[in-house]
Amino acid sequence: MSLILIPETDYELTGIRAQGAGGQNVNKVSSAIHLRFDIKASSLSDWLKERLLNLKDSRINDEGVLVLKAQQFRTQEANKKDAIKRLHDIVNAANHVKPMRYATRPSYGSKQRRLEIKTQRGKIKQMRGKIAAE
Repeated sequence: MSLILIPETDYELTGIRAQGAGGQNVNKVSSAIHLRFDIKASSLSDWLKERLLNLKDSRINDEGVLVLKAQQFRTQEANKKDAIKRLHDIVNAANHVKPMRYATRPSYGSKQRRLEIKTQRGKIKQMRGKIAAE
């Protein structure tokens, strides 16, 4: 399985003002980033688009647009890199298919060892009884 790289034409980056503390500068600088990724209009395969749209993720709205807000860092450039990395992480996680599990049986030897340990524990517990006074 290879990692999927999303072209820059598939998503839209917008600078917004970050929330939280920051003094006077917070009202002037648009350091946070809104990343909008339209899943239906993207260049991904139909199979992967379907997997992304079926995710139970509150960041995907009813129109099939994934909206990420990056405001962890103080600079806009660092927030852009963070938003793009998070987008790639989400898409690559949806691309990962877990291998099928199949039922197996315990071997004869493992059954015998388990029963032997059980009898040993039972004998140990049996010895814990009170000693009868004569």
